[in-house]
Amino acid sequence: MSGLSRNSSRFTRSLFAAVCLIGAGVAFAPGDLSQAADQPKPQAHNTMRDRLYSFQSDAELKRYLQRLIPKEAPPPASPPPPPAMAGTELDTVTTAAANEPAASDKITNTQESGVDEGDIVKKRGDTLVILRRGRLFTVSLANHAMNPVDSVNAYPPGVDARDDWYDEMLISGNRVIVIGYSYSRGGTEINRFQLSGDGRLKFDDAYQLRSNDYYSSRNYASRLVGHTLVFYSPYYLRMWGTQPFDLMPALRRWTGDAKVGFTRIVSARHIYIPPSLLNDDRVESLHTITTCDLNAAVLDCNATGVFGPASRTFYVSQHAVYVWATAWWIDTSRDKRKSPSFLYRLPLDGSEPSAIGVRGSPVDQFSFREDIGREDNVLNVLVRAEAAGDAMWNGEFSAGAVALLRLPLDLFGDGTREVPIADYRRLPSPSNDSYSFQNRFVGNYVLYGTGNDWGAPVNRHSMLVAAAVNGDAVTRLDLPHGVDRIEIMGRDAVVIGSDEKNLYFSAVELTSEKPMLGDRYTLKSAVQGETRSHGFFFKPDGDTRDDSGVLGLPIARPGREAYQQLFQNSAGMLFLRRSDKHFSPLGELDARTQGIADDNCVASCVDWYGNARPIFAGPRTFALLGYELIEGDVQDKAIREIGRVSFAPAGGKPLD
Repeated sequence: MSGLSRNSSRFTRSLFAAVCLIGAGVAFAPGDLSQAADQPKPQAHNTMRDRLYSFQSDAELKRYLQRLIPKEAPPPASPPPPPAMAGTELDTVTTAAANEPAASDKITNTQESGVDEGDIVKKRGDTLVILRRGRLFTVSLANHAMNPVDSVNAYPPGVDARDDWYDEMLISGNRVIVIGYSYSRGGTEINRFQLSGDGRLKFDDAYQLRSNDYYSSRNYASRLVGHTLVFYSPYYLRMWGTQPFDLMPALRRWTGDAKVGFTRIVSARHIYIPPSLLNDDRVESLHTITTCDLNAAVLDCNATGVFGPASRTFYVSQHAVYVWATAWWIDTSRDKRKSPSFLYRLPLDGSEPSAIGVRGSPVDQFSFREDIGREDNVLNVLVRAEAAGDAMWNGEFSAGAVALLRLPLDLFGDGTREVPIADYRRLPSPSNDSYSFQNRFVGNYVLYGTGNDWGAPVNRHSMLVAAAVNGDAVTRLDLPHGVDRIEIMGRDAVVIGSDEKNLYFSAVELTSEKPMLGDRYTLKSAVQGETRSHGFFFKPDGDTRDDSGVLGLPIARPGREAYQQLFQNSAGMLFLRRSDKHFSPLGELDARTQGIADDNCVASCVDWYGNARPIFAGPRTFALLGYELIEGDVQDKAIREIGRVSFAPAGGKPLD
């Protein structure tokens, strides 16, 4: 992933480097979903579970890694064209249901119940904790008020954080955990802070996990199940001059002395590979899942790794982590015996990983849904023929055929078996084929379509496909706008997208005999202000039989290029009520545009993970907009601002 790293002053991990993928030609993952020679014939599902190969000693693992590391430096890459802007196994994780935060503390729009995701704002009791531009802030909501309480740097004292990014935050008990990435100190950072009952923050300790950059424009690297941190990190193996064990997960406690070494947290016996890949050039990365007990006085972490192709998309359920890894350069037209992709299942109960050969690639985490405890124990995956995983900006680009795979979990084994082509259910291709593919499982349906990219919105009529997960029914729904976001809204869904001028909210009713378009609301001269999944939230009413509730979404006015969200605040937060299947506008809580001061930012000075969120905290409703927290009083037909507070760092100078 050279050229797609991050640096604040030099602007790597930059939007422009990412968008260059269009001009440079993204190496999409091949995956012929229509035919393949010499495929295994469909067979009855069985419970035989062959095992992945695990290395028996460090010496064996070292010999294997030395075969992968290039002996000579690769030739220098051609400059990109100008941007075309348009130690043990996994720890057993405590059962999530018994450790979920109180309902009033759930303010992040997570994909899976019981699996929290890192975000820029969390709630503990009466305290909001906010992560922005390298700092942590707390705001007390006690006594029906809003009062800024404390702020600290999101990194250890005495650290030069100019080359660091602090992206995701979690809360476990009385600890705030900040996940970041440092180019100067060796990889992923896990920084812990004590949070007092009255909202005071105190730096606790910091750890560094040796890894490559985990960034994804769509996915989140960290999950919290109970009090266990579950973290994905990649290690790219084809790096000239690297020592073999420098490519292994390792941890160190930060003491201020950069000379203190890392300690490996994975043994050779807990690094796995499909036997068919032991002598295969498709192995380019070590995909690792690290788990840490966040309640431990000294952070205790262990890792498990699987070797495979470099391109990846991962998904975390309550039971397992799934990693879909694709070798996008394999020419399957010449060698159809080779499966270009492998799907790994790494259980969270401490049992061994398993794998199976697959074709195509999912676009992002929303391409997955694990169904356990229903009629079948299966993993549902929506795949495209040409996609390159969700690392960096790859999730924004995909093309080719679409298919739904319903994979029984008992088919996972040692990776030798490949899913038969007959098991992929071919579905219609979207109307716009090359980028901004959105997908979501909602009830018994998977919905997908394409919309606007990170450039300026354009006029576009789109087709939304709603395919039954159980059954063969497929419904095509025509929309007068792009499919920029698909969200769950009770038992129904809402599709949000733009044309050249306006922002649309189109309800998709899923409880009838077949999916149908419902009510539509149009907000003129606007676009959505955030593309991150956590930018949206739907709060259902107490009685959910009519799927009523209130939704919030950051907006920008007038319409702007989507990449501007990295540098500009949203103009406001729009709230809509849905009642009796109809939308009604409640109004907006707007950001202040005057008197904004320079925050003297030092670290993480681009809002890669957004800066605006709707927050529903019990009966209260808030809009987080940059450094402002605005409270609104929600009535049946309107929302009225009743309070506003700024928690911006002191000492800045007003901007012109």
